[in-house]
Amino acid sequence: MNAPRLAQGLQSRLLWWLLPALALLVAVNSVSAYRTALKAVNTAYDRSLLAVARAVADRVELRDGRVAVEVPYIALDFFQSDLRGHVFYRVGGLDGAAVSGYDDLPRVPSGLPRSEDYFALASFYTAEYRGEPVRIVALHQPVFDDRIRGMALIQVAETLVSREALTRKLMVDTVASQLLLVALAALVIVVVVRVAFRPLGRLRSELDARAAGDLSPIDTRGVPREVGALVAGMNDYVGRLKGALDRQERFIADATHQLRTPLAVLRTQTGLALREDDPARLRETVAAMDRSVGDTINLANQLLTRARAQHGIATPAFEELDLAKVAREACLELGTGAVARRIDLGFEGEHAVPMRADPTLIRELVKNLVDNAIRYTPEGGRVTVRMSAPGEAPAIEVEDSGEGVAAADRERVFEPFHRLASSSQPGVGLGLSIVRDIARAHGADIELGDGSGGIGLKVRVRFPRPPSPASAPR
Repeated sequence: MNAPRLAQGLQSRLLWWLLPALALLVAVNSVSAYRTALKAVNTAYDRSLLAVARAVADRVELRDGRVAVEVPYIALDFFQSDLRGHVFYRVGGLDGAAVSGYDDLPRVPSGLPRSEDYFALASFYTAEYRGEPVRIVALHQPVFDDRIRGMALIQVAETLVSREALTRKLMVDTVASQLLLVALAALVIVVVVRVAFRPLGRLRSELDARAAGDLSPIDTRGVPREVGALVAGMNDYVGRLKGALDRQERFIADATHQLRTPLAVLRTQTGLALREDDPARLRETVAAMDRSVGDTINLANQLLTRARAQHGIATPAFEELDLAKVAREACLELGTGAVARRIDLGFEGEHAVPMRADPTLIRELVKNLVDNAIRYTPEGGRVTVRMSAPGEAPAIEVEDSGEGVAAADRERVFEPFHRLASSSQPGVGLGLSIVRDIARAHGADIELGDGSGGIGLKVRVRFPRPPSPASAPR
């Protein structure tokens, strides 16, 4: 059989969520930073490109009605010396014909808007020239004299080699810095998480060092606030477990004591029977042995019943049932013993009494109530089982005409193995103890009172009302 797979640890779970989230945030920040820097680079290159165009525009003039220009090649050379690519220019006259430069530069696209970033009639666009992508600025320069006014067009283009090289360097630098940031942040997160979980490690060491039987509360000093509720819950559970173990130990001790007595008596009677020669006295001894065996069997059955009830109480399985039907079946099952002792066993309540409960535990509760009443009722007496009226909370009432229980002893009769000193009936004192435990598991109340005319005992167990169909959980 494969071992059960353990759930992922809290540290691993935190790191699993934090580190990818950090990486995602850094990736988004890297893209944003890269785009911002790229925009700044393009703006700087465009500004330099416009500066060259303005330098050329400053040399444009009219001569004899024609546009003339003396290109400042020093500006072109200076600009180009700072680049890895090439720079091209073109100066167009009033009629659009080339005056100077490269006449085959790509023309300005129609409808190209003017750039709003500069106080100039300049537009920027990207095109392809001589098999390479180029960035071009088109600057309209007014020219005029006393007779002619018009616009000269200055175009300056640069290949994108320098921009692409700077872009690659910018991307590499950005990614490298962000990866370093991720590594440092991941290291900080790992260290912080480990330090934060260190108190849990100390708590585990404390629990590992405990002896197997140590059920004392866990010391909450130094425990983080978020774990305090968990530790408090563990302490509460350990307290309940300690109480259950203490009750179990007391029960085992009482059961051992109760079993030791009838077994010792039976062994004594067996010894007497082995030494007895008189048939009449031998018959009396064997009859006494039979009674002892019967008492021992009854005690064993009661102990088994209590053990089953305790297991059911720990894991109850609630379902819909009819309390009246359970009570009728118990009366039929125990009716033979009542008839043998000439006890009038009556049942009142032919209507259904619906409730939600554990069927096994409820059967044990009803059987113990009826059996206890029959056992402590003298021959010729009366035992009556009554059900609650329709519309009332589910309840069962068992009344007998036996010895009864004094008011001062009505709390003690629920203790395991407690029997009244005045009782002459056989028994071990477990019936009402089982009834009380099952009633508590169902949230029921138990009332002890006098029987009719102040004779005998009346036991009433009242259960909570079942939820109505409208309020019942779906």
